[in-house]
Amino acid sequence: MKKTLASALAAKGYTTLTPVQEAVTEPGREGADLLVSAQTGSGKTVGFGLAIAPKLLGEEDRFGPAAAPLALVIAPTRELALQVTRELSWLYAEAGAVMASCVGGMDARNERRALDRGAHILVATPGRLCDHLRRGNVDLSSLRAVVLDEADEMLDLGFREDLETILQASAPDRQTLMFSATVSPEIARLAERYQREAQRVSVQGSSRQHSDIDYRAVLVAERDEENAITNLLRFHEAPNAIVFANTRATVSRLVTRLSNRGFAVVGLSGELSQAERSHALQAMRDGRARVCVATDVAARGIDLPNLDLVIHAELPLSEEALLHRSGRTGRAGRKGISALIVSPRARKKAERMLRFAKLTCEWESAPSADAVLARDEARLLADPIWTEPATEADLASVQQMVEAHGPEELALAMLRLWRGQRSAPEELMPVNAAPVAASAAPAPFGASRWFTISVGYQGNANPRWLLPKMCQAGDITRDEVGAIRITDELTYVEIADSAADGFMDTLGPDLQIAPGLVMEPVDGLPDDLRGAARKPRPGGPGGFRAGGPSAPGAQRKGPGAKPRRTLEAEGASPRRAPEGDAPAKPRRSFEDAAVHSRPKPKGPRVDGMAKPGTKPAGKPAGAGKPKGKFAPKGAGKPAPKPHRKG
Repeated sequence: MKKTLASALAAKGYTTLTPVQEAVTEPGREGADLLVSAQTGSGKTVGFGLAIAPKLLGEEDRFGPAAAPLALVIAPTRELALQVTRELSWLYAEAGAVMASCVGGMDARNERRALDRGAHILVATPGRLCDHLRRGNVDLSSLRAVVLDEADEMLDLGFREDLETILQASAPDRQTLMFSATVSPEIARLAERYQREAQRVSVQGSSRQHSDIDYRAVLVAERDEENAITNLLRFHEAPNAIVFANTRATVSRLVTRLSNRGFAVVGLSGELSQAERSHALQAMRDGRARVCVATDVAARGIDLPNLDLVIHAELPLSEEALLHRSGRTGRAGRKGISALIVSPRARKKAERMLRFAKLTCEWESAPSADAVLARDEARLLADPIWTEPATEADLASVQQMVEAHGPEELALAMLRLWRGQRSAPEELMPVNAAPVAASAAPAPFGASRWFTISVGYQGNANPRWLLPKMCQAGDITRDEVGAIRITDELTYVEIADSAADGFMDTLGPDLQIAPGLVMEPVDGLPDDLRGAARKPRPGGPGGFRAGGPSAPGAQRKGPGAKPRRTLEAEGASPRRAPEGDAPAKPRRSFEDAAVHSRPKPKGPRVDGMAKPGTKPAGKPAGAGKPKGKFAPKGAGKPAPKPHRKG
């Protein structure tokens, strides 16, 4: 190993190499083409950095002046490319390496200027590097080594043609290294075409592959998944955690939900610009954020410090995705937890995925609110702040607080401050709890009082228009409003007895909820509105109004027809409310509908154009057809008479 590289490893705290690093640096493999399959997070970046060093430096320990790139590393995503750049920068710092990167989403002009100045090692994504090749901004003829990192992912993303273009433009005597989680037939064909007698290296021993990751399947009740994520984050309190979702919409929803609960959270998805993604990752590295919600592609190759917890908010689409997600933790000998949120209906799918991935997983329930609070108390008592020596300023402040308050009051204040800095845990439902039936009957409304509003059907009243006005004017909630019955001239409203007095006090003596809308208390609902059937609509075809309980199905058209839905305030479906205080636009009467549905007389329209299927009056046949050179052959000529035999 080169002295400059050994010194960099020692300064970084490396005492021993990982299995993949030892495998690619064996003496018999110096300068050889390698096809390496290794798990993510196994130290591949430092491994191929050490593997290409003899080819790049030769007999020297330092690089000469920078010119055309000597080494090229291709990565599938921007984040992974930037991470590789950082890793190789410290590894080759003492060797005097000049680094350059060509990454999509960055300023291409700055990249072109960096290439013009010269670089020893170039890290790039396939698409951006092909752009520079077509524009003549980069020369790959001097390459001594080419590394394809995450080759399987690049093929999955559709970069085959770009990779072939890059490899064909490279020097033919280069050293080519391919790193992939799995060696698929496509990877094997690519290696056979662009590598020379490649040595196969596999360090995916089943006994060592997942030893640093603790896999857990967390069973949660239906529609309780997001609450379980909150409790998991609170229970473990990891320095850094990442939550994986399958879609951008889920990422946005989880970021909003966790942010509202007090978590320092950032999102990472394909809809973000490169600057936004870089800022999000930098916030995680700086400690300004502790939770990252990301999609699979956006988080490919991310290496965050102290990432001890990975949560799969949604099950990944394949076992390979599961391994790549989980590989964000348990890196470089550090332990980590990978938790899958599993609902009862997804349990079989999760078991099948874990079996195909050859993972041993522990099934458990999500941490309850009591378990989270108990863990908080344990962390509080174990905090090293108890053993730190006090300064003179601290002792003076403590003396003042002790004189003003007792020990119990001080302890209570400290406990409240401790809990106030953390999000409250969520109450979770039992996993085997039966879901609430959608058709369950509503609970009885209870004691109530009835009021009338000075508007009815003739004023186009409807519950969707009146309900928000009553709630806003009387400072009540929708739950405190019961049934709403609408007649021709009045509307009857049921208000909970516990809220009626405050409702009237808020409205004032005139009991006006809006200009022209006055409420008055009444003894109760009239007898003719208590039954299920309603009186026929005046002037209508004998149907029943939609304002209250509908008539039985036998009274409607057809035997066994479904009854109409009642327009109760608590069960009415939402409709767009009219703007301002104006009632809803009146519906067209049956008489108007009959007039509009009458057939219109045939004949020419006002503009002279005939209706379809009619012949305009006063125009010969063939009028209006195209003439001149654009007319079809025989246009405008009378049709020939049919020829008759005999």
